[in-house]
Amino acid sequence: MEITYRRFVPSEAESEDLIGFLTGDTWPFHGAAVVDREQARQWISDGRFDSDESRTFWITADDRVLGLVRLMDLGDSTPVFDLRIQSRHRGQGVGSHALAWLTAYLFTGFPRIRRIEGTTRQDNTAMRRTFRRCGYVKEAHYREAWPSTDGTIHDAVGYAVLRRDWLAGTTTSPNWNDEQLR
Repeated sequence: MEITYRRFVPSEAESEDLIGFLTGDTWPFHGAAVVDREQARQWISDGRFDSDESRTFWITADDRVLGLVRLMDLGDSTPVFDLRIQSRHRGQGVGSHALAWLTAYLFTGFPRIRRIEGTTRQDNTAMRRTFRRCGYVKEAHYREAWPSTDGTIHDAVGYAVLRRDWLAGTTTSPNWNDEQLR
């Protein structure tokens, strides 16, 4: 399967496709596991998927949509992203391919970017493995920081990749022992 990326272009047809994508599946490790049509329509209207600060790409193979990647804070030296893989395509390497692609896309296309960050819930073990597989390093652990719609509060974890590490094919861990206890 050859995975390709096609930029989302706001139009009536593309917006309807995006609404169908967002409402046609569940997103268990996102802020809202279920997205309703009005919420999706509002997000599109607000420019959440295409603006000076964000770009969105369909993840496709053989003319089928596998997922979506949204790049945000593109004017900053540290952008973030949202990655959504349709449930029937999860566990097939699509997420790893997309993370490697977006990392290369950002570092080659935006010279001012020094690092890329991503955050996920602590219990999203598949995404955490994907981060590590793609050279991202755990930099943060946020206790009780991610509320679910069912009222459960989860820990969140933050990962990042540095441009210099990506270029060298290495990883550098944070200095976790930098506090002097008195």
